[in-house]
Amino acid sequence: MIKLSHLIPAMLLQLAVLSATAQNQEKDIMKNRQGDLIVNAKPGATVIVEQLRHEFWFGCAISNGFVDGTMPAADRAQYNEKFLQNFNSAVTENAVKWLSMEREKGKVNYAVVDSILAWTDRNHIPLRGHNLYWGIDKFVQPWLKEMSNEELRATLQRRAETVTSRYRGRFAEYDLNNEMVHGNFYEDRLGPGITKDMATWAHNGDPGAKLFLNDYDITTGNKLPEYMAQIRSLLKQGVPVAGIGVQGHLHAETFDRKELKRSLDSLAIFKLPIRITEFNVPGQRSRYYKEKILTMTPEAEAEKAKELTDFYRICFAHPAVGGIIMWGFWEGANWIPVSSLYHKDWSPTPAAEAYQKLLFKEWWTKETGKVGKDGKYQVKAFYGKYRVTVNGISQEVELKKADGKVQVKV
Repeated sequence: MIKLSHLIPAMLLQLAVLSATAQNQEKDIMKNRQGDLIVNAKPGATVIVEQLRHEFWFGCAISNGFVDGTMPAADRAQYNEKFLQNFNSAVTENAVKWLSMEREKGKVNYAVVDSILAWTDRNHIPLRGHNLYWGIDKFVQPWLKEMSNEELRATLQRRAETVTSRYRGRFAEYDLNNEMVHGNFYEDRLGPGITKDMATWAHNGDPGAKLFLNDYDITTGNKLPEYMAQIRSLLKQGVPVAGIGVQGHLHAETFDRKELKRSLDSLAIFKLPIRITEFNVPGQRSRYYKEKILTMTPEAEAEKAKELTDFYRICFAHPAVGGIIMWGFWEGANWIPVSSLYHKDWSPTPAAEAYQKLLFKEWWTKETGKVGKDGKYQVKAFYGKYRVTVNGISQEVELKKADGKVQVKV
């Protein structure tokens, strides 16, 4: 029998380690996510600093159903409202995928993409285009496989140039060729230079297009070595990689904190922006996904909220990460329904409350004070957009990470 007295020192040590980790994370968040907002005004003036949005991307995938008429009107209204309450960025879940846009050769559906972009433009939400190509065999249309190499190559070029020229300057970034670590029909057919060609064709249509890589099982560490090798190879070839996408749903009910941090540290050596592109918890290896379980106990809901909080803290603290994109937030439009922030009836889950507490309380700046005798009022503030009011007169300013500070003159 193990004596309790033998367990206590180990438990105390574990608590001390957890406490130190939390303190380090907090220091990293303050260091990497806050800058100086400086107001220059008449001494004694009253200053109110109110954050309006984060610079860091806290986003979510947009379901086709939101714009294609298949979602009931009442749910569509709730989807609109809750999305704008919770997120400042987005990604197309399925709309840009070639298989969705052109299931039959020559019959291209732009309507859904157009509608999503109209909505994000109207609401000033940067949108990721997911994806220009996807070479996993089962996601390649049969009519593409039937082509000769010459015809396939010409068709690939037409695909990239047509999409990027049509939407020139409107997508914040694209996933170039999805999940190449796990399969690449196009490379198998046309050789290893095809990825660079794809990038060239995309830039023919939109020279400013930012082209990201995107793959899964990276934050678990399982496919990290292969991804690192692939990135090195593509950069050596001169492929214009603008950023690194790592999906965030190949864990189970929980995730490995150390492996997440290690994978981010490893990818940071490339000095490219990193985005968590597809986050769910519970994830794809959970029993909820495998067994199609649609409900959670209160205890499981509480654990889910903790897992989400810990995942977001690690990523927000990391200097190389520029955003986290959920892959669904409502049970009515989420491939892993229980990973949602909102139930089917739109009631919030504990995870929604935990998420909002992080973003809009703990990581949110709202301060009031007086201008000092030196004519300055200065606060540490999270990078983002602000309304600064001095003696009742307001103006909006951007505090950008690239600058580290912003001066407001009144």
